[in-house]
Amino acid sequence: MEGIKVLFAGNNFLRLLAGLWVTVRISLISIGFSVIFGILLGSAMTLKNRIVRGVCKVYLEVVRIMPQLVWLFIVFFGITRSTGLNLSGEMSAVIVFTIWGAAETGDLVRGAFESIPKHQYESGLSLGLSKAQLYLYIILPQTLRRLTPNLINLSTRMIKTTALVSLIGVTEVLKVGKQIIDANRYDAPNAALWVYAAIFFMYFIICFPLSVVSKQLLKAQKDQ
Repeated sequence: MEGIKVLFAGNNFLRLLAGLWVTVRISLISIGFSVIFGILLGSAMTLKNRIVRGVCKVYLEVVRIMPQLVWLFIVFFGITRSTGLNLSGEMSAVIVFTIWGAAETGDLVRGAFESIPKHQYESGLSLGLSKAQLYLYIILPQTLRRLTPNLINLSTRMIKTTALVSLIGVTEVLKVGKQIIDANRYDAPNAALWVYAAIFFMYFIICFPLSVVSKQLLKAQKDQ
């Protein structure tokens, strides 16, 4: 029971909620930028220009091969020291997760574009639509509808992966939990169980509804 007391002692629980907001904030900003750059990247990957497609493929493979933790260290410790830029840990995290998220989103966008039957492109052009109108009114809405469930899944992955940012000094929910545990190590040695259980439920409350929504959207698409 000492662990429960530690969890709600003073402002410990409020600190965990503040750390959770840092996690969510980093994820939301990164996801927003990832969607913007990912749509541009995915569109470029469907072009007939081999050079552009080759560059996009190299970018995609490099980002996928390199673990996110290594990217965090490269940006936060490497780039800041070599260039003199004063990047905060949170800003570094947003940059890294945007790089990763844009690559994943770009591949999803490419797949969504290629899944649309060619006759829809041909029908739109035969109706007198320009290429811009074709993409704006016919192709892009279908792409976004097919893309949404996968983007939600990517969002849940990104929320969980943000736990890594504690290793570059960002005070997110996991780091706050460790601070609370360390501060009560001798008075409440079993506090770790309750604190980490609370963090587990915080992640669950955020990610589980997103997972359910994603499954429902995928089911609705299959039923159409």
